Amino acid sequence: MSTTLLISLAVLGVLGGLLAVVLYFVAQKFKVEENPLIDEAEACLPGANCGGCGFAGCRALAEACVKQAAEKGNIDGLACPGTDMGKVAAVLGLTAGTFEPKIAVVRCNGSCQNSPAKVHYEGADICAFASTLYAGKGGCSKGCMGLGDCVKKCNFGALHIDKETGLPVVDPDKCVGCGVCARTCPRGIIEIRPRGKKDRRVYVCCSNTDKGALVIKNCSAGCIGCQKCLKECPFEAIEMRGNLAYIDPAKCKACGKCAKVCPRGSIHAVNFPTPKAETPKELQGAEPAEKAQPKPVAQPVETKTNVEPENTVTA
Repeated sequence: MSTTLLISLAVLGVLGGLLAVVLYFVAQKFKVEENPLIDEAEACLPGANCGGCGFAGCRALAEACVKQAAEKGNIDGLACPGTDMGKVAAVLGLTAGTFEPKIAVVRCNGSCQNSPAKVHYEGADICAFASTLYAGKGGCSKGCMGLGDCVKKCNFGALHIDKETGLPVVDPDKCVGCGVCARTCPRGIIEIRPRGKKDRRVYVCCSNTDKGALVIKNCSAGCIGCQKCLKECPFEAIEMRGNLAYIDPAKCKACGKCAKVCPRGSIHAVNFPTPKAETPKELQGAEPAEKAQPKPVAQPVETKTNVEPENTVTA
């Protein structure tokens, strides 16, 4: 082994050792000490990084919880949809506040039956792309494209496209109300609303603000802005946004009166008991009428003829 090679190895070894010492002291000087509670709080979160909490991801929410717990002694206002924040609070030695569960609702009635297809689309199965090319198969420029961008983005598998209606369907058992689908929809027809007491909720299943004549032309179940629901609501929970009725979930008491008077069936009342058929007053207490006896039917008389029937093929 030559002297030059030995000198090179020695120089590189000494230089590597010096750089390692420098890096060690630099790391010690600028190191950031992280609270170990952040890791424990993050472990209580689902890890989907959906952004439904308002932060960039689950770790960011965990950091916010630890910081607020240290500064204010609570985690009020911080919540992850679909997660028991009580576990996070327990890790921090606190108690979690109340959190109203939410769910995604699809505000579109333009099914294949209510809004029959007028055009045939051939292209990329991307709602955001297709919505820039044409109004939609049924002609409604505010309706669902039915290509499933929301389904692809859902991290919890809570959405699927119904083959019969062509519309996305929300699974209430899986939806956590994170809002990813609502932010993904290019038409803005998905809304995050409170689940409601006893899981009952009332909402206008339409997002079309066009005038009634145009709505009727493209969809048989769209809101035409007749304002019957507005006049019927006893809690002033309904407002008109252009030609479209909107139910404020903060004011709505889920009485269901508006859904009964809607002539188009645009208002959906979810998880309400099926109303019983009312018996007319004049028939109440009356005894059932006797069944009419069937009249005897005369038997046909057989007659023999030598005429063959028409359209009969004979050998």
